Order: sequence, then structure tokens, then C-alpha cells
Amino acid sequence: MAHPLSAPAAPVIRRNTDLDRDAVWQARVDLAACFRAAARLGLSEGICNHLSAMVPGRDDLFLVNPYGWGFSEVTASRLLTCDFHGNVVEGSGTPEATAFFIHARVHKNVPRARAAFHTHMPNATALAMLDGPPLSWSIQSSLKFYGRTLVDEHYNGLALDETEGDRIAASIGDADIVFMKNHGVMVVGTTIAETWDDLYYLERACEAERLALSTGRKLKPVPSEIAARTYAQMRQGDGESARLHLESLKRQLDREAPEYRH
Repeated sequence: MAHPLSAPAAPVIRRNTDLDRDAVWQARVDLAACFRAAARLGLSEGICNHLSAMVPGRDDLFLVNPYGWGFSEVTASRLLTCDFHGNVVEGSGTPEATAFFIHARVHKNVPRARAAFHTHMPNATALAMLDGPPLSWSIQSSLKFYGRTLVDEHYNGLALDETEGDRIAASIGDADIVFMKNHGVMVVGTTIAETWDDLYYLERACEAERLALSTGRKLKPVPSEIAARTYAQMRQGDGESARLHLESLKRQLDREAPEYRH
């Protein structure tokens, strides 16, 4: 299912001292922690799916997982630094082809997407398979996303060129969460921590929705005015909550799988 990216005819390998800054290494550690946590929670799929983040201080380089490695194998140093032309600027290996064509175009065309997490995580993907809106706003945890979601109805096969990458990027609009019908989900955010937090709670909300639907009984949505008010309450301090969530993950990994930092 996964495809290696064909390298440019004459790859440009740049050496740039600003890639050695502490902030860049911290981004690598944080992103590696997200990969490990996603694997532990069953949110990954073989050697497919991709999490990426822009290199701190750069608008032309992003970090992404290398082709052929599962989420549970990712470490801070194993992540690749790529430019928007398919060149691997730092790291060993190449990105998976759809990872490059999706994430390069999302980061290039949606500047606020400093992090972009694309998965086929089971519960959110199950809801993306259904006709109609994926979420009914019937449980408190889903209200974190009230007014922040969008549905991309136009599945178009594998993203193996810039045209499909541009289409996916354009489909995001002003949303933070995109249910990609017949495919999976895309979560974008301004920080790695906030994007991870959204990915995690999105899957939990979708799990509850799927379980409720499985009963065959009618769901009871939250009234729109209460949903909007609850959303506003949830968003107060959401950035700090997300930061603490990621710090908690890293403490757990430091105890149980500290090699993610290497």
C-alpha cells in the first residue's frame, strides 16, 4: 500500500547550521513522542500514515517519518527534514510518496498548518466511511471540535502527485479537522502539542459515537447554543492543556521507551 518517493534526478542536500538549534531538536523529540503514543493507542496502520511538522523558524522545511518504518520505530533522529521539492535535506532515507505529496502541499499552501497529522485511525476512519456528517455532537468530548470540522467528500485515490496534494490542501479551508471520506482524517494545528491533543480526543469522540451508533438507538444531539458555549469553554486554555498532555506522554515514554529521544 505504501510507495517510496522517487528522488529528484539531482537531489540537493543542504547543510544549514540552523537545523542544529535546540528548538529543532525539541520539535524532533515532540514529534517522535507523538508517533510512539499513536502506535501504542492503535492509531497507526502498518508503514502507512504520516505525521509532520514544520521545522521551527523555517517556512520551507518540514519533518516527516521515513518510508518503511512503523510509528513504533520512529525516533527523533530518524525523522527526515524535507523541502517542498522532494529533497531530503537531513536524515537517511526518503519519505513515503503520499506522505510527501500530501504534507508538502498542506504545509506550503496552508501556512497555519505548522503540524499536520494524517491517519487512518479506526474510529474516525469508520465514521468517514458513512454517508452524512461524521459527528452528531451528542457527547461532550466531541464539542471540542464543534465548528472546527470539515468533510472532504471527493476521494480521488492515492495522492501520488502535486495535483492531488493541492486538492487535499485546498479542502482544508478554515477547518482544523478534515474527515476525508473513504480515506481517513487530517488534523492540522499551529503546534505539535495542539495537533496531537486534537488527534487523540478526536479518536476518543469518534469511538464513543461509533459505540452509540452500534446500539441502533437514536442519538440525542446537544442543542446548538449549548454546543457552541461548551466549545468556547473547552477552548479556553486549550493550548496549555495540550502542552501538558504532550509532556505527560513524554514522561511515560521516558520511563518505558526512552529511545524515542535518540
